[in-house]
Amino acid sequence: MTCILCFVGLFPLLAAVLPTPAIVPVLLYIGLVIGSQAFRVVPRAYYPAVVLAMVPNLAAWGSGYVDDALSAAGTSAARVGQSALASSGVVYDGLHTLGNGAVLDGMILGAMGVFLIDRRFLRAAAFCMVGAGLAIVGLIHGDEVHVFTNSRVALGYALAGLTCASLCLLRVPERVPDRDDPLDHAATREDGHRIADSQAEAVVGSPTEKKAAPV
Repeated sequence: MTCILCFVGLFPLLAAVLPTPAIVPVLLYIGLVIGSQAFRVVPRAYYPAVVLAMVPNLAAWGSGYVDDALSAAGTSAARVGQSALASSGVVYDGLHTLGNGAVLDGMILGAMGVFLIDRRFLRAAAFCMVGAGLAIVGLIHGDEVHVFTNSRVALGYALAGLTCASLCLLRVPERVPDRDDPLDHAATREDGHRIADSQAEAVVGSPTEKKAAPV
């Protein structure tokens, strides 16, 4: 239902018809459900990646509140100036840059976090390069969609990708699934990732840990 409303653009109509006090509790409930589900359906090892994916949305929320407060005061961030805001402890420029394209940026950062946790550095490098491509055209971290909108952010993603690719030279073994987390094993099987024999033994447990069958 939500997808249909978004696709046909009926949310502005609902916002105009329904009063704000009636909409806010519904949105709050949906946010709580989505947030709890994000931690309930993923392996525990990926919890940091889930939090990392939320950071751009929190930045967008924070920069939006700053914009609303300045607008209510009859001014804007451009009029106040970045230096004046920074001297008051408000890092508006960083919040605004990180929050632009928060949905796409959260997906990129979350994927990077997952593959870094799994120590699959080539896949993490690939998503870094995707982030660089999206940033260079302004789809993330940009005020508008235009080539070379924010080249510094794109360069940062590219350097992160090169760093992740260089980590492959260390030949660090991939992460062993947590034997106490069923979701971790299910995600491993769905991904088709094959565990080495020594790692599988560590996951299942040594033979001495198995209980002897009753006589």
